[in-house]
Amino acid sequence: MEPYEMTIGPEGYLPPSVSERGVVGPSKGEGLVMGKRVPEQQAIDEVARRLLAAKNPTIFPGPLVLWAWNEQAMRESKVVKALAEAVPAKLIPMADYRPKYPKIEAEREINPNHPNLTIWKNKIDVCLFVGVHCHQSNIALKIIRGGTDCYTIALCTFSGDDEAHITIRDLTVDTIQRIVDSVHRQKNSRSS
Repeated sequence: MEPYEMTIGPEGYLPPSVSERGVVGPSKGEGLVMGKRVPEQQAIDEVARRLLAAKNPTIFPGPLVLWAWNEQAMRESKVVKALAEAVPAKLIPMADYRPKYPKIEAEREINPNHPNLTIWKNKIDVCLFVGVHCHQSNIALKIIRGGTDCYTIALCTFSGDDEAHITIRDLTVDTIQRIVDSVHRQKNSRSS
């Protein structure tokens, strides 16, 4: 079987699961970029590059970052805000996963059951998920990949999310700070 070549969508109403197509998640110290395993620093630098090149980069912080439920969540929320300021990127929270029916204010929040509506409404070309539970990010990222041309990034506390165009696993405050540092380095190299 030929290796699956992940594309930037829309891939169609029912895009194939990338794991079904042979994409293997990253090991410790690695990330995935377009379904290919790469060293973590390469994935970090690609996240920064994509965010800086975007017309409307948007960060979707989820409950694991938004709710001050432990010390790590509070530290992560501060560095996520620093990332948004460094790029600069818009922040649209995904505070909970309940469907927002019959109406959602797509400028202020993302409906995790129909994330494509928020992507379309805000004309988002690159989005980053952070602090979103794995089961919810997997579904939302697949919907985005299937129905939009938005480039997706997922920062994951556990083993990564292979449905994103870029994923970094074993997320820590330090990992997010390394993305912020890469953003600053790339901005400085552009202005030199």
